[in-house]
Amino acid sequence: MSAAAVEGPYAGGHKPLTLLEQADQLMKQLPGHRVEILGGVLTVTPPPDPAHAKGLSRLRRPFVAAGLDGGETEILEGLGLWLPDGPEDFAVPDLCVVDADFEDHVIEYECCDPAVFRMVLEITSGNYANDLRTKVTAYGAAGVPVYVIVDRKHERLHVLTGPMKDGYGVHRVHVAGEKAVLPGSLGAEVRLDVAQILDDARRRAAHRP
Repeated sequence: MSAAAVEGPYAGGHKPLTLLEQADQLMKQLPGHRVEILGGVLTVTPPPDPAHAKGLSRLRRPFVAAGLDGGETEILEGLGLWLPDGPEDFAVPDLCVVDADFEDHVIEYECCDPAVFRMVLEITSGNYANDLRTKVTAYGAAGVPVYVIVDRKHERLHVLTGPMKDGYGVHRVHVAGEKAVLPGSLGAEVRLDVAQILDDARRRAAHRP
């Protein structure tokens, strides 16, 4: 999703607010927006465009069909992930597969320990570099086993595995006409139809009367 860095507000000229306090304020001021702290930078993501929302909704289907929604795992949208690369860093992936006991592993700010995340997924929007670069480093450093990116700008699907301190050791790029098979560490075999996923998330021309 598109995200922009923002300058933090100050409390009436007094001591500057912490990043988490600033995040709280922005969430109240901008309902429907997504607030994250990545690499010590506060970012705000506007509400998803219609194609993004549709693509994300339909992306749940192959994971549900594989039996990952219930039992040992859950498929969730908008669950906070506490990041280890900064004292107040956290991300909110578009979609994730997590261990069923994730609620027992809340660390801070209603965000969960990255250890319960088996996969995170992002659908890009205007500021695609955030998902393709900043979050690659953040999720890799957090040890998230699988990171999937639906790159709407370049019409590709990225599957990153082998998390490392500065990103991921394995980066596979898939295009329309291919099937992306996700690692078995998710708990079941998931095959993604790249053409269908890209088509579901593709923006259509606006129809005006």
